[in-house]
Amino acid sequence: MRGYTGTETVIVDGFWKEGEGIVLAAAHAAGLTIRLRRLLFAWHEASWYGAEIEESSNERLKRTELALTPAVAMDYLSSPEPVRLLQVEWTERVQGLSELARLLRQALLNGWYTPDWSRWQPDARAWRLELPQDSPDTLEAWRNLVPRLEAHGDAAAVQGWLSGIVEELIAADPAAAEAWRGAAEAAGEGALLMKAADEDDWLVSIGMKQDHVPFRIALQLLEPNERGGWRLRPALQDREQGGPWFTLELSSDGEGEPKGGEASRFALPAEAPESWREPFAGRLAREEAKWAAALADWALPEGLAGATAAHGEIVSELTDMQAWEFLEHESAKLLASGCSVLLPGWWEAARSRKMKLKAKVKSSVGSGEQSMFGLQQIVDFDWKLAVGNVDVSEAEFMQLAAQNKRLMQIGGEWVHLDPGDVERLRRWLKKNGGKKGFTMRDVFEMHLRGETELEPENEIGESLTAEVELNEHLTAWIAQLNESSELPLVDKPEDFHGELRHYQLQGVSWLAFLRRFGLGACLSDDMGLGKTIQFTAYLLHVRATSGLGPTLLVCPTSVIGNWEKELERFAPDIRVLVHYGPKRARGEEFAAAVAEADLVITSYTLAPIDEEEMLRIPWDVVCLDEAQNIKNYYTKQSASLRRLPANHRIALTGTPMENRLTELWSLYDFTNPGYLGSLTEFRKAVVLPIEKDRDEQRIAELQRWVKPFMLRRLKKDPAIQLALPEKNEMNTYLSLTVEQGALYENIVSELMNGLEKAGGLQRRGMILSTLTRLKQVCDHPSLLLKEDRVVPGAWDPERSNKLLRLLEMVEEIAAEGERCLIFTQYVEMGLTLKRLLEERIGLPTPYLYGAVAKADRDAMITAFQNEAEPGCAFVLSLKAGGTGLNLTAANHVIHFDRWWNPAVENQATDRAFRIGQRRNVQVHKYVTLGTLEERIDDMIARKQLLNDQVVSGSENWITELSTDELRELFSLRKNRLKG
Repeated sequence: MRGYTGTETVIVDGFWKEGEGIVLAAAHAAGLTIRLRRLLFAWHEASWYGAEIEESSNERLKRTELALTPAVAMDYLSSPEPVRLLQVEWTERVQGLSELARLLRQALLNGWYTPDWSRWQPDARAWRLELPQDSPDTLEAWRNLVPRLEAHGDAAAVQGWLSGIVEELIAADPAAAEAWRGAAEAAGEGALLMKAADEDDWLVSIGMKQDHVPFRIALQLLEPNERGGWRLRPALQDREQGGPWFTLELSSDGEGEPKGGEASRFALPAEAPESWREPFAGRLAREEAKWAAALADWALPEGLAGATAAHGEIVSELTDMQAWEFLEHESAKLLASGCSVLLPGWWEAARSRKMKLKAKVKSSVGSGEQSMFGLQQIVDFDWKLAVGNVDVSEAEFMQLAAQNKRLMQIGGEWVHLDPGDVERLRRWLKKNGGKKGFTMRDVFEMHLRGETELEPENEIGESLTAEVELNEHLTAWIAQLNESSELPLVDKPEDFHGELRHYQLQGVSWLAFLRRFGLGACLSDDMGLGKTIQFTAYLLHVRATSGLGPTLLVCPTSVIGNWEKELERFAPDIRVLVHYGPKRARGEEFAAAVAEADLVITSYTLAPIDEEEMLRIPWDVVCLDEAQNIKNYYTKQSASLRRLPANHRIALTGTPMENRLTELWSLYDFTNPGYLGSLTEFRKAVVLPIEKDRDEQRIAELQRWVKPFMLRRLKKDPAIQLALPEKNEMNTYLSLTVEQGALYENIVSELMNGLEKAGGLQRRGMILSTLTRLKQVCDHPSLLLKEDRVVPGAWDPERSNKLLRLLEMVEEIAAEGERCLIFTQYVEMGLTLKRLLEERIGLPTPYLYGAVAKADRDAMITAFQNEAEPGCAFVLSLKAGGTGLNLTAANHVIHFDRWWNPAVENQATDRAFRIGQRRNVQVHKYVTLGTLEERIDDMIARKQLLNDQVVSGSENWITELSTDELRELFSLRKNRLKG
């Protein structure tokens, strides 16, 4: 039993720890200790891939310890599967526990266990194995296993581990819990927790021994009605048929006096079956004795002589306070003694129901009268107090509080009033006069999370909370916001050049809807669904309908060029100012340039540097692309962007949360400042309960809380799938750095000077050589300069926006659990991509090129196609990997450097886009702006070349161009240079 042979080895020991479960332990090792849990449980879904495993460091023994609950330990150790790049050596002790785990799993599946009465306790059930005698193989395996467990001191693990598993199943498995609840309800749950003095009687009460009396008896509490006040009465039910309970009444006019010679004060009802009469008196007397014993210390007022009369009979008439005491305390004593109790059906709901404050919204926000409001808008409302389904006014509440009752009937409902709650509400109302100002932000929180805290927990009781009751306008408005498909669609802007898919038009309508109400938005569609297009159409819609003020778009340096090209394509009428580079405008010159533009594009790097200029502009819209760049709230960059004034704030990101919930908070604090509260409040109320305890209620609250202002659609969504083509091709435009630009110009200059003297054959060779060198410099300067890959900093991604964008894109693809093919023409580039990607994403990245042997090539393909194996990217040479391969595990294809022959590139793309592919394929073609890459791409797109040139198998057609055509093709357009 060991993991897949890899580059790291770890020895794992384990032992049973009473009261906790199985503990796995491994000695501290450099680089491995902090990753041990993730590596061991990488494929274990039941533990959320190790996230729910408690990890600690034992400094005394210098080892890492992982605590597994009994059920998780059984599930994992019965078939352990660590990450496949880690070699695990399990100690002999762990191997014994693993065999035991498999045996326990078999026992659970076959029901080979039974209650262990010898170890059954009032506060803890116990179970033991009961292996079948007709299964010799199982018995033999058990006999062989016992000595091994005893040798390591793990004999106690058998019963403790089994009991822990059963208890976890009861707690976590709805079917198991339901089965147990059925047994508990039939017997009285207390009987299952406490063994009675008479074990036979106890076994009968929990259903382990048959009772031949045809009826069962319970002590029933009857609520006040026209026949009297609170009363305790015996009740009978048919044991086999179930059905209604028969409530017994006193059998004489003189209450408490036996009738005739009967042994009981209560008479059997006339409709009871004849077979009940003979055992009735004896069984009822026996039950009354049990009730009296269980309630012997119940202190009742003088005159009732305690809970029982002298002859052992239960007092049957109770005051309101005594009824509450019976409901809250004494009924539990009866259950613990194995007695059945019937309580009013409303009690469980009433005892958990607290009196709450309600704020009923009066404002007209959300209506036609008041459309724009924002999160800081003060909301008018009326205070109410709610008890169950009944609302009471402040004055009515004060009257109830003065009666000092525990149980009251209000509006036809029985309610339980807790003195602590009543006192706190009374004190709060007196202090605040029933008034407290709420903002729209508070209203959202109360409605979406369920309630909000008005006063923290103190010595009197739990925190005081309030809930909101929306008016008709707000109810409809929030319903629209929560379901973007229900929003009215805006018209496609007339100035938008292209088509908008239905879901993209919904996104534009959603952004416009939030803008109307002064609320920020996070558009977090999956990569490839067109966030750029939707924002572009939104700008055109705003410009056409209400007028567009100065707009700022902040994005990573590597995608500035892509934004320029997309805007040129879809919205050429939008005036764009790119604020970037050493010669960018500053001061008054910047303000004047902004006044002449519709959209200003700048980078995250410049945000804090040019903050002074940015703060002077009254921005209409501020949009962050790849908004995960501000996930760290404390950076100077993040703080600068939050300070920018804006009427409407928009965040675009495919990964709104990468690792921590605080990243989500940071995003929302930009789009809607203060909406999720302060960071400290958010950590306390949301982050700790979710990340530490995985509190499902808090998770559901957070989902409701963030949903109105985040639009998230995935490619796998059915509605989206129908709207997407089978293969979606897109260009990714990138700019050169200053270093790349200088190298590029020098190469072109050398070519132009050399062409003047070159003959035909020499000329052709010079052009092809220059073509290669220009392609290389567009990829990365080190590829051209032949700098060694091991030279520190030589292959720094910051030297090439193309390389930087590739690493970012593959990270996004890996985060989505998807895979990609990356095609390059250069072996050195491929080796570098392999190295950098493995360092960046921590996953094996194969590289297939001409020198790879067939056996190694086949192994690479098999491993990549097996989606159970770890992996994300596959780097391929266009010649070696462009044909003949089936790589349908990938649904992204990236052409890092271009062959400029559509047929060749399509063949390469078809490695993923072929029979067997179940997902939409996204094809990303990298184009460097201002270079021959952009020129040739434009020429192909416009179909200006003859078909035989376009579809030929090489790039030789370029050599046939004239010198002037070559100068136009190769020359660097400096307005595209960034850096």
